[in-house]
Amino acid sequence: MKKDRPLLTPALRKILRNIFSAGEQATAFLFACKWLLICLLVGALAGSASAFFLFALDGVTSYRQAHPLMIWLLPLGGLAVGLLYHYAAGRAAGGNNLLLEEIRQPRQIIPFRMAPLVLLGTLVTHLLGGSAGREGTAVQMGGSIADQFSRVLRLRPRDRSILLITGVSAGFSSLFGTPLAGAVFGLEVYVMGRLRYEALLPSFLAAVIAHYSCLAWGVEHTLYLIPTVPAMSVAGIAYSLVAGAVFGLAGMAFSRSTYFFTTLFHTKIGYPPFRPLLGGAVIALAVWLMGTSKYIGLGIPTIETAFVQVLPWYDSVVKVLLTAFTLGAGFKGGEVTPLFFTGATLGNTLAQAIPLPMALLAGMGFVAVFSGATNTPLTSTMMAIELFGAESSVFMALACVTAYLFSGHSGIYGSQLIDTPKHIFYGRDKGKHISAVATVRRRGK
Repeated sequence: MKKDRPLLTPALRKILRNIFSAGEQATAFLFACKWLLICLLVGALAGSASAFFLFALDGVTSYRQAHPLMIWLLPLGGLAVGLLYHYAAGRAAGGNNLLLEEIRQPRQIIPFRMAPLVLLGTLVTHLLGGSAGREGTAVQMGGSIADQFSRVLRLRPRDRSILLITGVSAGFSSLFGTPLAGAVFGLEVYVMGRLRYEALLPSFLAAVIAHYSCLAWGVEHTLYLIPTVPAMSVAGIAYSLVAGAVFGLAGMAFSRSTYFFTTLFHTKIGYPPFRPLLGGAVIALAVWLMGTSKYIGLGIPTIETAFVQVLPWYDSVVKVLLTAFTLGAGFKGGEVTPLFFTGATLGNTLAQAIPLPMALLAGMGFVAVFSGATNTPLTSTMMAIELFGAESSVFMALACVTAYLFSGHSGIYGSQLIDTPKHIFYGRDKGKHISAVATVRRRGK
């Protein structure tokens, strides 16, 4: 009797087994569960830390504005923070650059004391009238908090690198209220020209969780409005490229100014605590001579004004010089919000020559100068969409990528490495640092 033929041939059974095999999906499921649990902890803690920082920052800023004579205490505050960092910080003094180095090549756990030290140092800077930002504080708090779980969970170096990325993403996201930009920032910032796709899910999870954790504490982020966005045209593309090139040069000027003053203070003043002492005295005198406090602190009121009315052309120049001097002297804080100030006010000025709406150019400068100074064009484009809406996204993207190109191989993060040069005509080797700021700071300890 003839046997019945099997419904499935061996070849077909093999194909079906390959299609419906659960091996890879089971691994992906376990990976997602593992990082979801970790990111819940990192995101909740980093978001809460950012919320506390933002409330405290609002408090000290309001107090300084109500008591303008506080500026004369800036030298003493700088000396106190300088002494604290010199004798107590240790490796934590490396700040953002230490985080980037550990992400790239994990060696030692980030000291937890980085978080309270940078928090205190930044609050002193803003209370007494230094010109600085806040992103460095949130990123360092997020990174140092996250890295403490490396020891508890006994993570391998590869996983520890991803964990640090989640901390950086969580800190950035929760500080600015931009979860997409925060997630991409953690992936994009540590090496120029390369993304870590194995960290994609953890980075996004941590950024989103941190953002909503921060909001849960009642934090309100600054809102910006671009009421008119013209239809894209050939002329619009040309104007965006021209503006982007100017913004890129501004980002380069910011980076190189910071490097110049950092080098100057390190070479001229051997004892680190005396650097912010002298720097604070110079800043206080400069603010008194200018007769205005618009250039100290974050400068958010001026950023908001840049979207709606004409400002003096020199606003961006003064902010670059004052911030570069403040940070070069050793005060704590960050560079990003001053970059927003520089870009928004520069865009405001360009609106007098480029026939695009003032608010649009201010917004383009807001993100494009940041793109050029940090070498993060994808982060900057994401941030533009989250802050200003998708209607202006093409203008923003063109400005960000052009600024990235024209800022050259420089940047505010000295430990950032070049993986892929920005263009083939530039003779930089893979693996080189984008600048020597980090080296100067380590040598001057």
